[in-house]
Amino acid sequence: MWNSLAVQWQKDGGGRNAARMAGPGDGTRMRTCERMARMRKEDLADADCGIAQSLGVVGDWQSLLIVREAAAGVSRFDALAHELGFSRRALTERLGRLVDDGVLERVPYSTHPPRFDYRLTRRGEGLVPVLVALQEWGTRYVMGDGAVSGAVGDAEARRVHALVGTRVPDVTLTAHDGTAVGLVDPDRWTVLFLFPGAYAPGTDGYPTGWSDIPGTRGCTLECVTYAGRTAALADAGARVLGVSTQRPDQLAAFAAHAELPYALASDQDGLAASALRLPVFRAAGTDRLKRTTLLIAPDGTVRRVQAPVTDPAGSVDDMLDAVRAEAGRAETGQPARG
Repeated sequence: MWNSLAVQWQKDGGGRNAARMAGPGDGTRMRTCERMARMRKEDLADADCGIAQSLGVVGDWQSLLIVREAAAGVSRFDALAHELGFSRRALTERLGRLVDDGVLERVPYSTHPPRFDYRLTRRGEGLVPVLVALQEWGTRYVMGDGAVSGAVGDAEARRVHALVGTRVPDVTLTAHDGTAVGLVDPDRWTVLFLFPGAYAPGTDGYPTGWSDIPGTRGCTLECVTYAGRTAALADAGARVLGVSTQRPDQLAAFAAHAELPYALASDQDGLAASALRLPVFRAAGTDRLKRTTLLIAPDGTVRRVQAPVTDPAGSVDDMLDAVRAEAGRAETGQPARG
């Protein structure tokens, strides 16, 4: 009974709408639920279990959603309150706990009055793979039927298309040549195409049954087609950046094999996937990006989204047309599409 009450209390925004549960004697129950929701790691009996101890820090859904937003670059109190819809009291309490537990740090951006950004610490960044895993699990088992699929579903497509008009967070990845590369180029448009994986022949790459997973075929074709359109895209004012969760050395081997004239970058730590809440799937023990393409303006705003991508080669020409259209609008001062 107490567990169900605690769950309902959390759904009600940490007591924000608790009046809906009110009744004779419910005051004691609500206080009990609040104590349960505030359970700390020192209260957990299993002191040697990493899962139990982790739940003592981020065991409630509100704390995890705060971490999700912080990973996406939402760092200020009012912005967090707007995105999450929490009461200011609940948000203040949870931010304080996450700071105390070393998940977030407060970075001042104003002294009069004192104001702070809430940013992930290195310890907090360690939760990024957890966010990616929860994204994949929720899509596959809660919203789906449990089958592995590399194809973008309806809910995922809606989530990605909602990125249009938003700013891309400051995320830096490692390119196939070992250099650091950002998702945004302030001097050019960026065609950011995300793909499950492409491997050079003779390397330990594609897992068993890879081609049987819906949505995985066509990565090499997509990469090579972009290679053939790189010059045209450059003439239109755009660079090409391909991203997968492969290691940089695997991407380097494939880039050399395919003679790609553009950069491939590794999101093996899930930084881009968590920041943009990109569609992912898990195969052979590795989280993979589902095929999605974003057109990003020099100011970091997402202008176009391709998802799902059912024609890997044809989507490249569609994106070239989109770049020309958006760049033309920018040059003539016309409002951006969408």
